Amino acid sequence: MGIGVSDPAKILFVKSAASEKMSAPEELCSLFDVEVAANWSEARRLMKQQCFDGVFSDTDNDAPKKQFFTDSFWVIQKLHQGVAILDQDKKILWANEQINEWADCENVIGLPFYSWLEGGQWETGDSCPCQTAVAKKSRTSALYKVSSEVYFRIEAKPVRRGNEESGELLVIIHDVTEEQFYRQKLDAIHEAGVELSNLSPEEVFHMEVKDRIELLKSNILHYTQEILSYEKVEIRLVNHRTGKLDPLLSTGIDKEAAERALEVGREANGITGFVAATGESYLVDDVTTDELFIESFSGAKSSLTVAIKWQEQVIGTFNVESPEEQAFSENDLSFLELFARNIAFALNTLDLLAAEKSSATQKSIEAIHREVALPIDKILNDAVNVMERYIGHEPEVVERLKRILRNARDIRQVIHKIGQDMAPGEAMPAGATVDHHPKLAGQRVLVVDANEGVRNDAHALLERYGCIVETAESGGEAVYMVRSSVGSESYSVIISDIHLPDFSGHQLMLRLKEIMDQVPLALMTGFGYDPGHSIVKARQAGLHPNAILYKPFRLDQLIEVCETLVDFHNDVART
Repeated sequence: MGIGVSDPAKILFVKSAASEKMSAPEELCSLFDVEVAANWSEARRLMKQQCFDGVFSDTDNDAPKKQFFTDSFWVIQKLHQGVAILDQDKKILWANEQINEWADCENVIGLPFYSWLEGGQWETGDSCPCQTAVAKKSRTSALYKVSSEVYFRIEAKPVRRGNEESGELLVIIHDVTEEQFYRQKLDAIHEAGVELSNLSPEEVFHMEVKDRIELLKSNILHYTQEILSYEKVEIRLVNHRTGKLDPLLSTGIDKEAAERALEVGREANGITGFVAATGESYLVDDVTTDELFIESFSGAKSSLTVAIKWQEQVIGTFNVESPEEQAFSENDLSFLELFARNIAFALNTLDLLAAEKSSATQKSIEAIHREVALPIDKILNDAVNVMERYIGHEPEVVERLKRILRNARDIRQVIHKIGQDMAPGEAMPAGATVDHHPKLAGQRVLVVDANEGVRNDAHALLERYGCIVETAESGGEAVYMVRSSVGSESYSVIISDIHLPDFSGHQLMLRLKEIMDQVPLALMTGFGYDPGHSIVKARQAGLHPNAILYKPFRLDQLIEVCETLVDFHNDVART
């Protein structure tokens, strides 16, 4: 066991009930530091109080049989995790029952550790954790793919005897197959969510609304069957004007059930109506015991229904059923809820575009802009924040983060393009007029304010004139956003509150001057009060004399200042 000669091992000797002697054999006493227990009960008590290197007994008649001689050792033997101790050559000195079971061997002691793991491959790292643990003299772990259906996480840690390395390794093996499959399915659902409504600008332009909806339905059904493996499916959408639940798609259920009239309601409309009314998921292991269940196909035994929500509002329901009892688990519930959120985003993006009445269309487009604007801004803020930490260290990570920035901005632009694809007569109420400000079309505007309402207003007011608006909550975020936006993505206008959580308006201007030759900055304040004289100091540092705004925004003043700064930015660019 790797015990040094100069440091005698401490041994517990358990006397037999028939023995009259209370001492251990002289041979043991001459070699080890021996303590004697009168029986196994006393032995257990001593082992809880002290550490022993070994246990000896002159008989095992009254010793525990299958559970060994200590409760602790028995627990290790019965663990679902594999536990082993390896020698310097990576051969097994000891292993618990789980490793013997996995190896399909009565006793693996003496075998090379990896002999029963042949044929697999490491999923993380370039070498086995045993080698790494020895080299680093610390605990390490790695994921090992035994087969397509079995994954182990193997941890290795050097064993110390006192202050010295023994050369042995303690290895613990976790069966993480279920966890790995769970992660793989989550990844697949996330990827499917991206693909649900992944249309290029050209496709968006050329496809009719009904064609986009049909494509979305096809994608939903494809991923439901491929990733979630559900064959009995029904999705309905809430008609908020009538309160009815209109069918969107179904497969595997009876035609009568698919065409059944259902409304949002806790009663008389089945589980689907209840879920639409409450927004709560509903799992039934045995439909014969549920009063709300309405049969959708002959032989249904269990069902799972979740709400499709957009910004906490129920916009539809997703129902799956099975001819087997208890066919769905809590994991299935989590997966379906996640997929339903992806569907909600896709539905909200595409279905709102199908509105034919001019007032409904206008409200729909504004709702999409309002709901996605700040979340996308937060994605951009977080991405540039992380990117700052990796610049110069991890080029691959930086490139991936840049793709995230592009993708997030592309999502916003696709939404804008869909809105612009509507004919002016459809997008505007009859008789309405629109002021045109061509200078603002396509101009990139950054608005910096800790107040969410101000940031929302900036999106609502400026995007209607074609501005590409992004926001930040603090000066630090603003600096990162500006630094990551260069060339064609640089900002033509930057609007900042004079009192940010971390900077004053003047301090922000000085930071931006380190990045930009000329800063197209406007400062805004509430009630015209500037106790820190931030505006005065900023003017002395080069702030444009007409670049002052007051909160809440006045649209005419906001447009005027933005157009002034756009002209200023273009003049600087030309020189």
